Amino acid sequence: MSAVNETKLSHTVFILTGISGQENTHLWISIAFCFMYAIMIVGNSVILFIVKTDPSLHEPMYIFLSLLAITDLVLSITTIPTILGIYMFNSREINLHACFAQLFFIHTLQCIESSILLLMAFDRFIAICNPLRYASILTLPRIAMMGLVCVVRGVVLMIPFPFLLKRFQYCRDNVLSHSYCLHQAVMHLACSDTTVNNIYGMFTTLVTMGFDSLFILLSYVMILKTALSVASRKECLRALNTCVSHICAVLLFYTAEIGLAVIHRYGVSPSHLLAILMGYVSLLFPPLMNPIIYSLKIKNLRASIFRVFIK
Repeated sequence: MSAVNETKLSHTVFILTGISGQENTHLWISIAFCFMYAIMIVGNSVILFIVKTDPSLHEPMYIFLSLLAITDLVLSITTIPTILGIYMFNSREINLHACFAQLFFIHTLQCIESSILLLMAFDRFIAICNPLRYASILTLPRIAMMGLVCVVRGVVLMIPFPFLLKRFQYCRDNVLSHSYCLHQAVMHLACSDTTVNNIYGMFTTLVTMGFDSLFILLSYVMILKTALSVASRKECLRALNTCVSHICAVLLFYTAEIGLAVIHRYGVSPSHLLAILMGYVSLLFPPLMNPIIYSLKIKNLRASIFRVFIK
């Protein structure tokens, strides 16, 4: 009888939330999101266009940057329309299956982005620590294979999430804590034992962002060691300067992701507003800032952008 009652009470839709208590300002917030969305689309599209059309940029570093831009573009398209629907039209309901699909894409794309940041660290490691073999190691077939492995790893690791969530009955509150669907947020609404989901969620976090961030840190330890061993201080600074944009992108991505994971898993947030804002930072800032950071810090890319648009 209890199983029947649970089935009858199980929700078929979730309610997405904006910023509670700020309903009067939702229209103005939507304008800001529209502006950010436009910058994301234009910025990442410009990166892709410049790298494709300029033969001097057909190098491994810029190919990895293009993969990052593609990931950011798809992530923006997957999430921002849902957020704009809430703030502009008060469209808060999302079907269970649509929610599961969205969280799969979000987690998969974030896993792919973490992998690409690791590949970019590997690119800088080879360029600085073993420059004579750079072209022979990072060939186009190997780059394509590494990119394919990143995608396959993200899909294989994240595809169990929708199926693990689909087996639950959602007979509690159906209001999510964000303007989009995440595994942790949906899991907290289930009225069943979520031990398997917790363990698998921790496993995927460790295997993806945990290992990736560790290997990125190790690569920069080796880069710093090699750069400091260079006799010329000018050459040392020049080598390290090529890593600045990547370091900024890594800090931007992992700081927000780790903060949001801690808030969701251990409930250390002093306020619900902080959790919402941290969610927006983790989702929106990397696609927004990556094109700006790389355009400002990489001289060749900046010169190519100016040359194309001046023409």
